[in-house]
Amino acid sequence: MAEETTVAAAVVVDAIDVEPASVEDALRIVLRKSLEVNGLIRGLSEVARSLDRRVAHLCVLAEDCDDEGYKKLITALCKQNNIDLVEVKERATLAQWAGLQKFDAAGNAKKTYKCSCVAIRDFGERTKALEMLLEKLQ
Repeated sequence: MAEETTVAAAVVVDAIDVEPASVEDALRIVLRKSLEVNGLIRGLSEVARSLDRRVAHLCVLAEDCDDEGYKKLITALCKQNNIDLVEVKERATLAQWAGLQKFDAAGNAKKTYKCSCVAIRDFGERTKALEMLLEKLQ
């Protein structure tokens, strides 16, 4: 007879649905989830268009943006249309969270772009990170 072996199922904890340690971790998770469901808008013209049409639910702006007019435009559109605005410190970090980074075959970062602004049109699934972020925005 064949010998029966029992395989213990490994408990896999979903890294996305864990309680984030900070607001930045929560924002990173929410941006990744939004990118997965094609709900992330990147680029000045696309973000400005989505803010003007009131399609976006949340806008993320980098503090170290070079152009002050750019920052004023995004801030004014968010205030005018009652869209939440979150600021992050660096453009490179925002680009990394938004998926604007190229990797080589070994998985090392080959090129990192800079991104001054992104908007979220669709959050994807409801996670603890999204709940934490929305609670902080209230």
